[in-house]
Amino acid sequence: MRERLLVLVPLVAAMGAAVWPHERTRSWWLPAAGGLHTAVALWLLCAPPEVSPGGWWGFDALARAMLPVVSLLFLLCSWYAVTYLRLRQERPNRVFVASLLAVLALVSAGHQARHLGLLWITTEAVTLAAVPLLHFNGTPRAFEATWKYLLVGGTGIALSLLGSFCLGYASLHGAGRGDLTFDGLTAEAAQLSRPWLLAAWVLILAGYGTKMGLAPMHTWKPDAYGEAPGVVGALLAGAVTTVAFAAILRVRAVVEAAGAGAVADRSLAVLGLFSLGVAALMLLGTRDFKRMLAYSSVEHMGILSVGAAMGRAGLWAALFHVWANSLSKGALFLSGGNLRRAGGGRTMDEVAGLSMVTPMSGGIFVAGLLAVTAFPPFAPFFSELRVLRAMLEEGHGLAAGVLLGGLLLAFLGLTRVTLAVWDGRPRLRSREVARRYPETPGVIWPCLVLLGLSLWLGVATPDVLQEAWTAAVNQFHR
Repeated sequence: MRERLLVLVPLVAAMGAAVWPHERTRSWWLPAAGGLHTAVALWLLCAPPEVSPGGWWGFDALARAMLPVVSLLFLLCSWYAVTYLRLRQERPNRVFVASLLAVLALVSAGHQARHLGLLWITTEAVTLAAVPLLHFNGTPRAFEATWKYLLVGGTGIALSLLGSFCLGYASLHGAGRGDLTFDGLTAEAAQLSRPWLLAAWVLILAGYGTKMGLAPMHTWKPDAYGEAPGVVGALLAGAVTTVAFAAILRVRAVVEAAGAGAVADRSLAVLGLFSLGVAALMLLGTRDFKRMLAYSSVEHMGILSVGAAMGRAGLWAALFHVWANSLSKGALFLSGGNLRRAGGGRTMDEVAGLSMVTPMSGGIFVAGLLAVTAFPPFAPFFSELRVLRAMLEEGHGLAAGVLLGGLLLAFLGLTRVTLAVWDGRPRLRSREVARRYPETPGVIWPCLVLLGLSLWLGVATPDVLQEAWTAAVNQFHR
C-alpha cells in the first residue's frame, strides 16, 4: 500500500493546486508534495515491500533502483520553482504547477507499471502532461518546440504501441495465454513467436528510444530543452527519460528470456554509440548553451544504452549512471536557467562574461560541466568508468575506444561553449537584465545541493543504493 502513495500524493496535490485560488502561494504545493514523495521513496528504498508475482503494479527491484533519484530531483527542483515562479509573476502558474505534480505522479506510476499496456498508458500520459510545461514562456519558439515535442514524441509513442501489439501477438501466436504482465511474458518467453518478438523489440526500442532521446530520434530535444524553463529541462532530462529507459529494460528482459538477448544487446550498443557520436558532433557545432545541454542529454542516454548492453556489470553501471546523470544534469539545467535570465540571451554571441554578472550561478554551471564530463570525484566519473570496464570485460575493446573518443569530443564541445559564456567581457544588456534577476538563495542552494549529492554519490556510494542496483540486476539477469 505504501507504494501507492508515490502516485496518490502528487496526484492529489496536482488537483489541489489546480483549484487553489491564490497565485502567489500556489507554488508551495510543489515542495510540500515533493517532500512527502521523497520521504516515501526513501522509506521504500530502505525497506522495500513485497511484490506479488504476476501483478500489474508494484515497487519492484527496478523501481527501487531508479525512482528515488527522480523523487530527490523533483524535491530540489520544486524548491527552486518556488523562487522561479515568484520571479515570473507575469505568467499565470496554475497549469504549470498542476502539470509538474501530474508529471511526478505519472512518472511514479510508469516506474511501477509491471504490465505492458499500463506502462504504455503512463508513458503517453507523461508526454501529454509535459506539454503545458514546454509552452510556459508563451513565445513563438516555445510554441514551435511544443509542437515538435508532440509530433516526434507522439510518433515514438505510436511505435511503442505497435510494438506492444506485436509482443502481445507473439504470445498468442506462440500458443501463449496473451498475458501482458512482464512476469507472464518472461515465463512464456520460450513459446513466443520469434519473428513477432523481434519485430516488437525493434518497434519498442525505437518508440521508447524516442522518449529517451536516442539518436536519430532525438530531434525534439534541442528545441524542447532550449525553450523550456530550466526547471522543466532538469525534470525532462533526469526524470522523464528514466521511465523510457526502464521500459526498454523490462522488454529487453523478455527478449533475453526468449533466447534473443544477443540481438537486443547489439542493437542497444549500436544505438548507444551512434547517439554518443551524433551528440559529440552537434556539441562541437552549437553556440547555444541551452541546446548544448540537450545534446549532452543525448550523449548520456547513449551511455545508458551501451551500459545496459554489457551484461550484469554493465547494467549495474547503467543504473549507477541514472543517478549520477540525474543529479549532475539537474544542477546544470537549474544554473543554466539562472544564466539565461541574467544574460538576456543563450548563445555565445549574445552573452559573455557571466562570471562577473552571476558569479555563483556561473561557478555552479562550470562545476556541473565538470561533473557531466566525468571529472573525479563526481559520480559520472565512476559510473562511466564502470561502463568502460564492463565493455572491456565483455571483450568490446573497439567499442570502448569509440566510446572514449565520443566522450573526448563531447568534452571539447561542452567546454568550448561553457568557457565562452563564462569568460570575457559582459554585454551591457546582460548587466541591465541581471539587476532584475538577482542571485537569491532560492535559485542557488538547490543547485548546490544537487552538485553536493553528485559528489557524495561518487565519493561514498551508500550501501543501500549498491544493494538496490544489485537486486535490479538480479531481476533481469538470472
